Amino acid sequence: MVSPVTDTIYNSDQKEYIEGLNRGTFDLQWLKDERPTFGVHAKPRNPKRGLTLQDINAAFAGEPEDAPTTRVMAPRGAVYDDDLPDMGYTYNEKYLVWSDNVVALYEEATARQWSATRDIPWDKLKKLPEDIERAECQIATLLSEIEMIAADFPAKWLWQMNQHFHEVKMFLCTQAMDEARHLEVFRKRALANGGGLMHCLTGTEQFLKTILHAPTYVQGSFLMHILGEGIVLDIFRGGEFLAQNETEKEIYRLCMQDEARHVSYGTMHLKYYLENHPDREKALAEMHTLADVAELGIPGFLTNPFIIEPLAVLMGGGVKHIDQGMDAVRLIWGRMREEYLSRCELAGMDRRARTRIPAEAPY
Repeated sequence: MVSPVTDTIYNSDQKEYIEGLNRGTFDLQWLKDERPTFGVHAKPRNPKRGLTLQDINAAFAGEPEDAPTTRVMAPRGAVYDDDLPDMGYTYNEKYLVWSDNVVALYEEATARQWSATRDIPWDKLKKLPEDIERAECQIATLLSEIEMIAADFPAKWLWQMNQHFHEVKMFLCTQAMDEARHLEVFRKRALANGGGLMHCLTGTEQFLKTILHAPTYVQGSFLMHILGEGIVLDIFRGGEFLAQNETEKEIYRLCMQDEARHVSYGTMHLKYYLENHPDREKALAEMHTLADVAELGIPGFLTNPFIIEPLAVLMGGGVKHIDQGMDAVRLIWGRMREEYLSRCELAGMDRRARTRIPAEAPY
């Protein structure tokens, strides 16, 4: 015997459907809907890599619209009701978040995830002279301090980005995971060999605050990806070269590959933003104004004794050879400046004639 549905938690349509189920009848509307993806077959172009986002996008409607009209969580290309709730996204135009390399960067990021517990040869970390150990720990403390900003910052903006641009959101999630791992590995390095956590600086915290509280995503992205993480990438490169053992060499090598992805996304995002902004000249002028101010902080960062002296000790091979190490630090100054200017130039924002970063170190 079929019992009538009387529960008040159901509306009339739901009650009718439940009563139909009890009689053995089904709606099956989901079988009747026109589905644009029906019949699509996506196969890996390279079976060794597996089925990538590029494979899926090539098979079906891969490119997102420039300005989607919906603000919903439904995946791009799905069939959905007309009255889905508006999620309140504020970043609903492609040029505000997109980069032409973001899909490939996501695939690389997921393929190259590593563990700070298992993939670092911690057993090869041997006792070092006290000055070398302290220098390593001071740099490790600095990196422990600054790395998570690249997780906190995108987390602040992710929920404001339209789900239509899911590749960007997915990539930024891998970036957050990368940075959590970087914090983990540098904190472990500082504490694993007898040195301990060292000194954190007011100026560093001020710069991190500037990134986190940037008024727009693209401005924060410039400060973080192109300026901040670009400098950190150079520190990682130097760290791998100067590593005292296999433990440190592997730490810097793995972190460097992660950081390079973040810098690449930020550079190409700025390029896409400037090329597709409805008022390119105005957008370019605003970004130049931001850079004019942000660059003023770089000389101070690169003349702080808690940063340049530990680097010089590592590069010279100890406090006794710090003078030789300072020669190498001066070279790093020039390299950081040049690579930053090259990134800006690649993005379509030539800073060479107006940069506030001196061409040579003042020491």
